[in-house]
Amino acid sequence: MTKIKFGTDGWRAIIAQDFTVDNVARVTEATAKWLLNQKLNHSVVLGHDCRFAGELFAEVAAKVFIAHNIKVFLAKDFVSTPMISLGAVQYKTGLGIIITASHNPPSYNGYKIKGYYGGPLAPEHVQEIENVIPEKADTTWQNVNLKDAETKGLLEIAPLEDLYIKHVEENFDLEAIKNSNLNLAYDAMYGAGQRVMQRLFPDIHKLHCDHNPSFNGQAPEPIHKNLMEFSNFIKENGNISCGLATDGDADRIGLYDDKGNFVDSHHIILLLIHYLVKYKGMKGKVAVAFSTTVKIKTMCEHYNLPLDVVKIGFKYICSIMVNEDVLVGGEESGGIAIKGHIPERDGIWMGLTIWEFMAKTGKSLHELIEEVYAITGTFWFERNDLHIDDTIKNKVLQNCQSGAYKAFGKYKVQRTDNLDGYKFFFDDNTWLMVRASGTEPVLRVYAEGVDKAQAEDMLADAKKVLLA
Repeated sequence: MTKIKFGTDGWRAIIAQDFTVDNVARVTEATAKWLLNQKLNHSVVLGHDCRFAGELFAEVAAKVFIAHNIKVFLAKDFVSTPMISLGAVQYKTGLGIIITASHNPPSYNGYKIKGYYGGPLAPEHVQEIENVIPEKADTTWQNVNLKDAETKGLLEIAPLEDLYIKHVEENFDLEAIKNSNLNLAYDAMYGAGQRVMQRLFPDIHKLHCDHNPSFNGQAPEPIHKNLMEFSNFIKENGNISCGLATDGDADRIGLYDDKGNFVDSHHIILLLIHYLVKYKGMKGKVAVAFSTTVKIKTMCEHYNLPLDVVKIGFKYICSIMVNEDVLVGGEESGGIAIKGHIPERDGIWMGLTIWEFMAKTGKSLHELIEEVYAITGTFWFERNDLHIDDTIKNKVLQNCQSGAYKAFGKYKVQRTDNLDGYKFFFDDNTWLMVRASGTEPVLRVYAEGVDKAQAEDMLADAKKVLLA
């Protein structure tokens, strides 16, 4: 029996090794039993992204829920994670389930659980589900016929993409974007955003907007090293105003300016706060993960906004968004949510917000970033993912915990914060952070400096010290 554990964002495993029909049935049985014990609607919205065998695994999950007399709203064809979350709200279901491994390499698939409010299920509830995963699933589900279930009203095919597009059309000035002189580009990374963006903007430049469950052999994570083709496409075209990329399940954003330069999540979060407060007159709390730039604090102080810094994992941000008035919630890895939508990361929604900002102001992305810098000062963020064995990884983490690192080369540690990982501050504006990934066998090292050269220098010095 495989011990199934949920990480930072759902359960992920390698297809056919641990991510099997039997294990999906086990997780779904636990989820069904948990739901039946809650004072929630005994129904779920369910779908899958573009990964290998997504349809098969979604059908298995559907049959398990139906075997427990739980109504299933099953997505028609592949969908993004935000579509499932929005579907949970619009269909008023108790839960949303999407079969996805998000940005993980193509050999993985996964299982994300969403709450009725349209965001990640709270960590304590996920733990309750994990605690009751059986050693072996009840096989009753194997006798479920989906056509019969549809006739009996236990299964309904849900047009989630249509619902999502309607929601976009109601919340954005799409005409302003389309009628502006913006020349836009989109890279779906072969992920679940491909069809919706082609429907919304049939004329924009599109890359990797076709079905390829192996993602051409690359993890569909929208970070610069995975988007070099997109960056070069923008540079070579010479006339593209902005490029948007989304990950495998389209809940994370990657962004490029007109020169093909990557614009990281820290800058995007700052741009969103600036747009929503200064240009749209909105207010609310800002909630960000521990690994984001310290400039967010500067921006919040400038606009007199309360700020919460939480552990890494969007579920922690979502918990605040569900209970409080949050303007922007975001994390370093490209997962951002804003007021007026669902408490869920949504790469397309954030991209459209930036495009609307550009269209309404007539300014380039570079000019808007300069407006941000006028408030916060300049900065540069870099991240290294060290693929090292567990022995070295554990030694590094023990050293962090014991306070063994007093300096990283020329960078002397002034203070340390260990909310989630270990953040070593060299002064108020420069820091280095070490943290083990919650979803992959990786040690992440983050650095923020005043410019690119300094951030890269900090990472180089850190690598020498950590792997010594």
